[in-house]
Amino acid sequence: MVAARRGVIVRMSEATLSLAEPQLALSLFGVRDQHLRAIRDSLGVSITHRNGQIRVVGDDRAVAKATQALEELTQLVERRGSVGPDDVRRVLGVVMGVTGALAAEPAIDVPDATRQIRPRTAGQGRYVSAIRKHELVFAVGPAGTGKTYLAVAMAVECLKRREIRRIVLVRPAVEAGESLGFLPGDLQAKINPYLRPLLDALHEMMDYELIKSYMERDVIEVVPLAYMRGRTLNEAFVILDEAQNTTVSQMRMFLTRMGEGSKMVVSGDVTQVDLPPSTRSGLVDAVHRLQTLRGVSIVELDESDIVRHRLVQDIVQAYEEQPRRRQHAPHGEGRSGR
Repeated sequence: MVAARRGVIVRMSEATLSLAEPQLALSLFGVRDQHLRAIRDSLGVSITHRNGQIRVVGDDRAVAKATQALEELTQLVERRGSVGPDDVRRVLGVVMGVTGALAAEPAIDVPDATRQIRPRTAGQGRYVSAIRKHELVFAVGPAGTGKTYLAVAMAVECLKRREIRRIVLVRPAVEAGESLGFLPGDLQAKINPYLRPLLDALHEMMDYELIKSYMERDVIEVVPLAYMRGRTLNEAFVILDEAQNTTVSQMRMFLTRMGEGSKMVVSGDVTQVDLPPSTRSGLVDAVHRLQTLRGVSIVELDESDIVRHRLVQDIVQAYEEQPRRRQHAPHGEGRSGR
């Protein structure tokens, strides 16, 4: 079968796979066919299932890749009884040629890690590579793409290898505004809720007693952005998380803290800005201003890089699609009369 697409002749084909045991279909397809959707969306094919027969339709190369993916996943189901989203991503990476690039990126060298830490998507691979090669890296993307986790892992690796002398983890306490002084407790108690995500990542990679010792000696610092003013950070790995909630002046202040032998990673989600509507995000401004500077890398992550619970990817897509539907809806749609 031959089809024309945008003036290009595309050879269409179809393939049929038979499941030896039809009851394996539920495990293979995933909850609400999430695994089939991942293959379909990644390769641009149509996949249908009926009476133990899986039919794949699309252009020649896409059908071949989808068939290979389905066959490998079927073998996994037969051996283990089930497959998960991570298995699907890995198999798709193999058939799409992404895994080779990921395999070339060494695992992150973290002491006391509960598991080996590696980039799990092509976008994450670019991110880790950028951190290794550049002094200043901006990572922009939605929740769940590993922006914070991988940055902390790379900081711990650099500390272990004595490439830097300390780690500084920074976050703007936007929710608290200027009211930190009115919260109960000492400084650490006041800021702890706002810095918790950074600490959570750290605790997955290092022993609690080692972290405690490092923090007592200021080898690891976890501080709010407001306390960075006036400092110069030499031989440090500095991470600014939730950077979309910095103002332009705060971002400039932060970036100019960089000293000799230091690295900085600035991460955020530009769709989750908590600043007043009239205030420009320092992250948006910095990415625009600094993108051509030598030594600066800007990595954009998207929904395909989300590695949290399977629902997170669907949630992010749903929230991004809603504004688009409203924007294109006819005037007055969605309103109810009284």
